[in-house]
Amino acid sequence: MKFSSLYCFLLLLVIQTDFGQNEETSRKERRKMYYRRQRKSSSPIHRSSRQLGIQQMRIVTPAATLPMVNLDYSTEEKFESFLRFPGVEASYNVLPGKKGHCLANGMIMYNKAVWSPEPCTTCLCSNGRVLCDETKCHPQMCPQTVTPEGECCPVCSDTEQREPTSLLHKQQPSPWVEMHQALRKEELQFEEEEEIKQDEDREQKEKIPRPGDWGRPPNERQSREGGEQRPGEKGRQAHQHRNPARENENEDEDEDEDEDDDDAVRGDMFRMPSQLPIPATPRGIPPLPSRCSLSYKTISCISADLTQIPPLTAPEITSLELIGNSITSIPDEAFNGLPNLERLDLSRNNITSSGIGPKAFKLLKKLMRLNMDGNNLVAIPSELPSTLEELKINENNLQVIDEESLSDLNQLATLELEGNSLSETNVNSLAFKPLKSLSYLRLGRNKFRIIPQGLPASIEELYLENNQIEEITEISFNHTRKINVIVLRYNKIEENRIASLAWINQENLESIDLSYNKLYHVPSYLPKSLLHLVLIGNQIERIPGFVFGHMEPGLEYLYLSFNKLVDDGIDQVSFYGAYHSLRELFLDHNELKSIPPGVPEMKALHFLRLNNNKIRNILPEQICNSEEDGDSTLEHLHLENNYIKTREISPYAFSCIRSYSSVVLKPQNIK
Repeated sequence: MKFSSLYCFLLLLVIQTDFGQNEETSRKERRKMYYRRQRKSSSPIHRSSRQLGIQQMRIVTPAATLPMVNLDYSTEEKFESFLRFPGVEASYNVLPGKKGHCLANGMIMYNKAVWSPEPCTTCLCSNGRVLCDETKCHPQMCPQTVTPEGECCPVCSDTEQREPTSLLHKQQPSPWVEMHQALRKEELQFEEEEEIKQDEDREQKEKIPRPGDWGRPPNERQSREGGEQRPGEKGRQAHQHRNPARENENEDEDEDEDEDDDDAVRGDMFRMPSQLPIPATPRGIPPLPSRCSLSYKTISCISADLTQIPPLTAPEITSLELIGNSITSIPDEAFNGLPNLERLDLSRNNITSSGIGPKAFKLLKKLMRLNMDGNNLVAIPSELPSTLEELKINENNLQVIDEESLSDLNQLATLELEGNSLSETNVNSLAFKPLKSLSYLRLGRNKFRIIPQGLPASIEELYLENNQIEEITEISFNHTRKINVIVLRYNKIEENRIASLAWINQENLESIDLSYNKLYHVPSYLPKSLLHLVLIGNQIERIPGFVFGHMEPGLEYLYLSFNKLVDDGIDQVSFYGAYHSLRELFLDHNELKSIPPGVPEMKALHFLRLNNNKIRNILPEQICNSEEDGDSTLEHLHLENNYIKTREISPYAFSCIRSYSSVVLKPQNIK
């Protein structure tokens, strides 16, 4: 019996040892990877940078929830993807426009942008620098505190209440209510003191000691009776001793004044009314039409069923809003009573060019902003004030801009003429010449077939989307040395119709959007100052070698989503010149079967999208370089919707990435 038991024990020991040896290698590899990841991600810098990146993602873009698989294939987690593609034509709004934006963990933050990477931290982008400030909490002088959900500072907890969440659900009085209660308490106390003082005055007049003074020494009573008078008491005594022989009308007036004075002394002017008062129309302004309102120096008649501009005489008004009415004409005398207007909004009416008087805007010597979107204009109104800084005539039927249309507008900085019938045939080449200060020009949704000629030298941002532009000539941007952003999406441009000298010598051009054109490969001779290149929705099959090699300081954002890129169209020299600078590379929704070469050499890369391709496997050296021991800068790697068998991925394939949650692998296609 003992021999049998000993035999079974030895047999069990052999089986357990053999089973452990079979899994020893994989377990050691997983344990090695786990502790390596722990060491690399344990520093405060790594943790804070990951948290900052995730918070910024939630601020900038709506997140889509996607499943995520761990490298040990044991559990599944949830991760928020960087961008969500609503359809085939994804919309990328990545052009910063102006200099001075900040880069915080790969995210573009505009100048003066404010965001909160953590609940108690606020960051500001100030001319390229990120300045963060932590919220300081005041110490609470109470035995127990509680931090409400979504707040960063604790508040005192009511220990007498048994319900733990009662503090969170208790409705706190507003500051106005607290102020009203305090003032009311002070008012009652003051009234009580006034009654006592009136009794003292009456006793002094009648020389009768107060009941409370019986038995007191005379000198003490004299000290009380001879005390200083309270502020405003002399005025009230004067009213109490006024001449009784006055006429009744004077007495009534004095009583009213007495009441007003008493109210002022008692502090009733600070008392909150039970209902908010309706602001009265200032003197000099005739009664406003129904459904119109007055706020400070602005008259608003939005969707008020007006058929004409109401007659107003109000020199103090600086803003007039007549949006969404049925106004058809603007006579010469329409704004004679509003000489100080600075902003005039006439959008969404039925105003025609023939209905505008030749001197309708002439007397508005201070007008800076004019909005006439959504009307029936066929020409720009004449004799516009030279003080204009912003002019919007979008969604009209403009059919001509001649040499005199924009004359004398030398202070105009913003001009928007989208959604009209403009083309190179009805826009004079000298039309924009008077605009010496123009920096922002929108001509989208028109009928241009070439870049408009005669653009002012001051132009910085040019938007020509949804036109019929087919080529970009060498003279298109000859005089625009300050231009920073060019948007040409939804046109008919082919790469061989872009002249080699069209924009290569531009020194300030940082952003170009050529999405949804007819490009078959990435254009050559791009500006050497380029930072953002958007080529979404073309027919691009190839990225030529050294196409980014001449750029300084180097391309940072390259978007090639929704194209026809194949493995043979990308080689090691395709990204030459951008390895040190590229931060975001979007190659999703293409026809790639493997990871493009050169990814491990991209030292600044934060976001890589390879989802929705035909990738089947991931080799260990395709994303992480085993020879380098440092962490990768990659924060988001998307590989979902390919044909990858996640269980066959090498455990070292993503060893350089800081966090497993940065890798999105699911779902995968089954084929």
